[in-house]
Amino acid sequence: MLALSSSTALADDVEVLHWWTSGGEAAALNVLKEDLAEQGIGWFDMPVAGGGGEGAMTALRARVTAGNAPTAVQMLGFDIIDWANEGVLGNLDEVAMAEGWDAVVPEALQFFSKHEGHWIAAPVNVHSTNWVWMNKSALADTGLAEPTNWEELVAVLDAMKENGITPLGHGGQAWQDATLFDSVVLSLGDDFYKTTMIDLNMDALGGEKMVQAFERMATLRSYVDDNFSGRDWNLASTMVLNGTAGMQIMGDWAKGEFLRAGKVPGEDFVCIRFPGTQGAVTFNSDQFVMFDVDHGKDAQKAMAAAVMNPVFQSAFNVVKGSVPARTDVSNADFDACGQKGMADLADAGSNGRLFGSMAHGHSVPASVKNAIYDVVTAHFNGEYDAQTAASELVNAVESAM
Repeated sequence: MLALSSSTALADDVEVLHWWTSGGEAAALNVLKEDLAEQGIGWFDMPVAGGGGEGAMTALRARVTAGNAPTAVQMLGFDIIDWANEGVLGNLDEVAMAEGWDAVVPEALQFFSKHEGHWIAAPVNVHSTNWVWMNKSALADTGLAEPTNWEELVAVLDAMKENGITPLGHGGQAWQDATLFDSVVLSLGDDFYKTTMIDLNMDALGGEKMVQAFERMATLRSYVDDNFSGRDWNLASTMVLNGTAGMQIMGDWAKGEFLRAGKVPGEDFVCIRFPGTQGAVTFNSDQFVMFDVDHGKDAQKAMAAAVMNPVFQSAFNVVKGSVPARTDVSNADFDACGQKGMADLADAGSNGRLFGSMAHGHSVPASVKNAIYDVVTAHFNGEYDAQTAASELVNAVESAM
């Protein structure tokens, strides 16, 4: 295995590349920084803004190519597998075996945390992506109940529009468009999601149900304000917070923004699964990957152990909006939405309804994910009609495989 130098961090420090730059994310990350500081381990921060992590992965590639890898990197899904296949990641077996990670980390996460039987990453959390976050007052003003199906969702959006607010807070970035797409596809059935977003069945990717998915995406697009292009996700969350937008379709990291603003689930905002996806969960898992650098290995092991500590897993995820990566962490400190998320995850896992999120790199390799991104965003921006988008989706995925 190739060892890479890290010129910035000292032996008792970690240099950490990540994209947790919003207020809620930074507050959650600070929990880990403080934990390591108490152990005498310094933290060199290398934040790269961008909610989907694409900028961070570009910066990482430049660092590794220059022979100067960070000691630890926030990473998702198939990106972990890609880097593992390059033989540049460190081995965390010593820590994992001593602390029994195999028994407490779900197999769906271990698929990304281990490579050829060896632990290469420490999972921090599990995010689920098929959430809708609603301003409670805005929902109450519609006179309608929380939507449970597509038709009810459209009715709520229509009523919010009539009330003079932006119905759907959204940012025009490819990963955000894809997050909407994840939920829309899943709402058309578990089998449809699995066949298209995981198995990549070409007939299903170009079929009538996919046309219907793109038609629903066009409907959602009609509820977005004119200034959505390029908007960061947390700014869309702020729109919901202050009532200028009625709802946001976003992963549970959005809750971190609500909590940081002092908002209370059930009082100020409502959390529901995207209508039609109840009982199913699309997930991603932030993990810290340790590169095989030529010094600082003890600090890496300490960081990995800190990440997997049950006390940290609770404290971090309470702030972040996600749920623990360990199955043995109590839900006592979590709010109503967090407890619902933990229960949903356990239920979906036991019922075969837990699916890796395409939008967040957990269902297909990056090349395929990016090809899907291109079609989804082109359609969302009006370049394709629904029928054309389904056809282009087939072409894009075939070219990327």
